[in-house]
This record gives sequence, structure tokens and C-alpha cells, in this order.
Amino acid sequence: MTTTPFPFTAVVGQDDLRLALLLNAVSPAVGGVLVRGEKGTAKSTAVRALSALMPGVDVVSGCRFSCDPGSPDPACPDGPHQPGAFESRPARMVELPVGASEDRLVGALDIERALSEGVKAFEPGLLADAHRGILYVDEVNLLHDHLVDLLLDAAAMGASYVEREGVSVRHAARFLLVGTMNPEEGELRPQLLDRFGLTVEVAASREPDQRVEVVRRRLAYDDDPDGFAARWADEEAAVRARIAAARELLPSVRLGDGALRQIAATCAAFEVDGMRADIVMARTATALAAWAGRTEVLAEDVRQAALLALPHRRRRNPFDAPGLDEDKLDETLEEFGGQDQGDGDDDPDGPGGPGGGGGQPAPEDDGPQGGDTAARPEAGEGGEPQPSGGGGGEQQPARAAEPFRTKVLSVPGLGEGAAGRRSRARTEHGRTTGARRPRGALTKLHLAATVQAAAPHQRARGRSGPGLVIRRDDLRQATREGREGNLVLFVVDASGSMAARQRMSAVKGAVLSLLLDAYQRRDKVGLVTFRGTAADVALPPTSSVDAAAARLESLPTGGRTPLAAGLLRAHEVLRVERLRDPARRALVVVVTDGRATGGPEPVALAGRAARLFAADGVASVVVDCEAGPVRLGLAGQLAGELGGTAVTLDELRADSIAGLVKDVQGNRRAA
Repeated sequence: MTTTPFPFTAVVGQDDLRLALLLNAVSPAVGGVLVRGEKGTAKSTAVRALSALMPGVDVVSGCRFSCDPGSPDPACPDGPHQPGAFESRPARMVELPVGASEDRLVGALDIERALSEGVKAFEPGLLADAHRGILYVDEVNLLHDHLVDLLLDAAAMGASYVEREGVSVRHAARFLLVGTMNPEEGELRPQLLDRFGLTVEVAASREPDQRVEVVRRRLAYDDDPDGFAARWADEEAAVRARIAAARELLPSVRLGDGALRQIAATCAAFEVDGMRADIVMARTATALAAWAGRTEVLAEDVRQAALLALPHRRRRNPFDAPGLDEDKLDETLEEFGGQDQGDGDDDPDGPGGPGGGGGQPAPEDDGPQGGDTAARPEAGEGGEPQPSGGGGGEQQPARAAEPFRTKVLSVPGLGEGAAGRRSRARTEHGRTTGARRPRGALTKLHLAATVQAAAPHQRARGRSGPGLVIRRDDLRQATREGREGNLVLFVVDASGSMAARQRMSAVKGAVLSLLLDAYQRRDKVGLVTFRGTAADVALPPTSSVDAAAARLESLPTGGRTPLAAGLLRAHEVLRVERLRDPARRALVVVVTDGRATGGPEPVALAGRAARLFAADGVASVVVDCEAGPVRLGLAGQLAGELGGTAVTLDELRADSIAGLVKDVQGNRRAA
């Protein structure tokens, strides 16, 4: 495996991505970059290549926490440091794996030595390694919630704290945070989104010539990484020198009152929450001016800063697409144009000039990034997979009604799945419910149980001082109960009996509300639809509720009601998902009026299919969509076959008269 990174200047296109990364290299105070885009768009390649361009750092010799010899951290666990020896090394790029443990991120404290010897034996984690460098999180949207919280705390305070039952260690942790993600696999929490200074949307070029150049360079690199890097050495050196020059110029850049007024007016016009956006825009505009070799911030810097710093801060719910209305941006900048902006006529190398894209050779197609998306076919009737076997009378998709806050639907029992906010589970975080012997490394000490286990043996161990004599066998791990995320599999009836437009609009609104609830509770979601003569998996289980909402919006209706086919397809989806993720429990939400038509004995077939879920112990709820003065109660019968419960659309609302939260298997337990 080669250790030679792909040259940053050899990345084809992706001008916004390269510029955002370079601005953070010039001014780490900008706050990092979140790179959003489809797979195979050089996200990780560009980020890894950036580390080779970062200026080196001086560190205290022997310090595991990369202390600056000019101003060492007085609280450094390896300190206090005496003036003297130091060494220079390249800035590190540390990768945080999605499956990393808490100890791997923040470090591990030897509790046994701390209790028995009073020694703070600390093994640094990735946050210590990343201090004064880059912390790179690939697939950051898939990171566990408790790791996200630790990452947020360190990014906000510039320090990491490790505490174990009153024994604490603190060290500095200031780093450039860079994350990449594929939105199809789920969105980020708003708190983490706001921590990234800038965001960039990337997509593969639709220009054949540019795609040819991407393939040509990649093949050349794979054949001879060292030789390929040598051919780009001059360009790399030029960008490295330009970063160093911009860093030196940065303190001299003037951010005038006119530019500040434009920044504030822009953030207010786009209704951005809080003040972090204003600060990030100011720092970004200043870095843009320094990168262009200027000491004055111009209106074009403010505009570019807004395009990079605001889109991800405007999302009001997970179904909002990030973006910025550029016409509105231009109007705001013109209305609040400052008097001290300068004319910029002598700035040929500004953000819009040849140097604005990062100092690389001009690509074959130097059009804007947005031009790639313009070449895509319009999303229309063929844009989404259509259910097979659609019967006659298909109607155009109805729009979803406004979403509402739903009741909590939870899986009964105690699970051990991924951390989330839906059902009870044994987790690493939560309230302490007991103690056990540790399996592997001790992570959460149960102090009382440990003392209780060690106390009877103190005389036999020759205890003479005030401290306890602790052995490994005395240590007890705290068992904790919290909440887990589940797989919420929606099985939606799209047949003709559901096709009344107002009715289907209400149904889609209910499912959209449940999807929003699933997003907030960190669930995976899947979508099975049935109509005509068959059922389709409209969306395999995923963390992206955005994708589920998009499929729901384009869902057509019409034809017969193959209820059994829908249930059997859902059962198969669950079987496959259990093999992939056996610890994640499922909640099946069937949205139907309970009717079953088509084929021989459709009702009996649906009943047999429903009993498969009951036999497997799968939690389920039926959202009864039956309307009208005469009701057959078929949805309630289906819920009984499933071993679950039924709720009407009105009862699904959290503020309905139905009252208390319903457990999805409450009816079965009561029976």
C-alpha cells in the first residue's frame, strides 16, 4: 500500500472544495470544513492531500500532546515543560474511524493504578494526536452520538477532559475539523452542523473531457505514485508557499465597518440562528483577502464567504435542502454595500480570478461547480423507481400534509442496539442500574461495587495505610440503561382504496411526521410500498430520512391492495437486515386501511403473512387510515394478527385526546 498521497494540485475541478480547505489552512480559526456529496467525488482524496500542504509545527521534545515550545500548556499531563529542546515535524492528519470507542477518541485512564497508587496513568487518544493538526472524520454523519458530543465539547473548548469517578485529566485539543459525508446515508445533527465553519457540496462533473482527465490522472497515480507526485511537486510547492505567505499577511488584513455591516445584514436576511455564522463569515472573508494577497476585505470576499458559511446553517428540519438564494444574497450585499470596500480593480488574483481555486493549473472546463448539476436530467416521473405491477387508475402523487409531533412508539423490552433515543436498552451512557465484572477493558467504574468487592480482602492483602489495596478482580463495570435507535420499517398501502387525494395527503403527512420523529431519535428507516399486484422496496434500510421523505413524496397510488405481498416483502427486508445488524431491533409501521384485494383469499393470505411477524416477536403498529362514517375495523384485526396495536391518524398526534403514550405491543400484553 502506497504512503504517497495524491497531490492536492492534481485534483481535477472541485474548485469550491479546494478553496474551502485552503482557507482553513490559511486561517484555522475559520472552523473547519464539512464536505457533502455523492460517493466517488474525491472528497477523501482532497482532504488527505491537504495535510501535505500544511506548514510544519514545533513541538516540545518527548511531549505526547504536541505542546508548543513557545507557550507550553501549563496543564499538560506530560508537563511541566522546561525551556529547552524542541523538534519540528509536519502537521498531523488524524483520522477518526466511525466505529471508534470513547477511549480511542479521548484517551484511556488506568483506573486500577489511580485507585491503588494515586497515579494518573493516561494513554492519549486521537484528540491529543490531532492537537495543532487536522482531525478528519470520514462519514461523519454515521458517528455515534456520544462520540459526537465529545467531539463538540473539544472543538468548542479547545481542550479534552477525561474523567473516571473523580479522577480527571485535561489536555489541549485545538484542531482543524474536516468531515465528509454522503447525504444519502443520513444527515447530521444541527449542533454538529453548526460546528463546521464552512460547508461544500460536491458532485461528479457531467463534462466528458473533465471526467476523462480524472480517470487519466488516477490511473497514472496508481501506476507510479512517487513519479506522479514528482511531476506535481512544483505546483505543490507553489501552493505551500502561498499558504505561508497568506498566513503572514492575515494579521494585516483590515475588515472594515462596511464589510462587517454586509456580513451582519446577510446573516439577518437569511434568518441564521445565533451569532456563530457572523463570526465565521468575518474570519472567512478575511482569509479570502489574505489568500488573494490583499489587506482589504472586499464585497466579493463577503459574497464568497456567505456561499461557504451559510447554506448548512439554514436548515430548519431534516427535509430542508441546504442552499442559498444567490439573487437574494446579491440584493442584500448591494443594499448594505459599505463605503470602505474599495473597487478591487487591481486584484486580478481574487477569489473569482485564477488564484481563487487554490493555485492549480486551470482545468479543461473552468465553469462553475453548479454547471455540473445543470446538465443533469430534470427529476420527473422517471426519477424514482415505480412499484411493479401497478394497476390501472394510477393517480398523480398527492402532496403530504404538514407534519406534526407524534406519540412515542417504542419497542418493548430491553435491547442492546446502537445508541439512540427510542427504546430502552443497555448502553454505555445513561443511568446506572447495576454492576458486573468487566469484559475486556474497564470503561465505566462502579466505585461502590468495587470497594465492596475489595473490602473483605484488605487484612489478607496486608493493608497498612489509608488507601485500599485493589486487585484487578475487584474492579466492577457499571451497567447502564439508556435509549437505543431502532430500524423503523414503513409498510405503506398505495392502492386505489387509499387514492382519495385529501386522504392520501393526510396519510403522507402522518408518515412524514413519523420520519421526522425517526430522525430525532437516531433511527434507521426503510420504506416498502404495495399496490396493484406486488410490493416494492422503495427504500432499503438507511439512516437517511431525507431519502425516505423524497420517495414518499413521489409515491403514486392506484390499483388493487396486495396486503400480503407488502407484509411478505417487509418480512424479507427484516430478515436480511438482521444478518447485517443483529443488535438493532425493528419496529414495523403498517400504514393501511386494512383492506386486502386481488388473488385468491387475499384476507387469509394477509393474516398468515402478519402472523410471521408475531412469531418472530417483531414489534409492530398499524396506523389505521380507514375513513368515513362506516368503518370495518380491518386495521384493528390486522394489528391483532401482527401481535401489535392499532392507532388512528388522530390518535397518532402527540396532542390528541387519546392521552398516554402507547407501547406498540400493549394490546398483546394486556390480552
